Amino acid sequence: MTESIYSSLRSLREAPFDLLREMERRSRRETAGSSAGDTESEEWVGIGCQLLNQRLLISREEIREVMMMPASLTRVPGAREWIAGLANLRGQLLTVVDLRAYLGAGNSRAVRSARVLVVENAEWPVGIIVDEVFGFRRFSETEFTESLPETQLRCERYLSGACARGTDIWPIFSITRLLEAEEFQKAAA
Repeated sequence: MTESIYSSLRSLREAPFDLLREMERRSRRETAGSSAGDTESEEWVGIGCQLLNQRLLISREEIREVMMMPASLTRVPGAREWIAGLANLRGQLLTVVDLRAYLGAGNSRAVRSARVLVVENAEWPVGIIVDEVFGFRRFSETEFTESLPETQLRCERYLSGACARGTDIWPIFSITRLLEAEEFQKAAA
């Protein structure tokens, strides 16, 4: 049986992408203890990040990319203090918002590990500064809960649930709720 597994993988030797995809599928199936089709349909993927000491998840669908802090930001006169400035992202102007400052918890711009999460929204070209990004975090649908945990940042109005694995609870921060908030849309000082 082991020989047949390896021979089927050898057949993909000339198609490296397909080989990696097959290896990932098999790994997920083994890890989850179920068939690969079930695992893929029940998986939720978020981007793990941190503000102060608070870990958060943001849905992968709400973020277009993660980028380093821009070398320079152009300050916008008359904007609120949480508007860090404008950045040039491959020829497009991007409004960069310091999420910690917006939530009233200080400033993320001086944090060495800070990153900008570029929002996936054609109407709002916005980048959100967070203290640190941990990468993708995968959870099954059974690990999702709609009950909102208390956060150190008092950002419960922007949460859309949480994912819990053992004693670890990851609140899910909704970028959509943030963008729709009236106080977020009023960026003029």
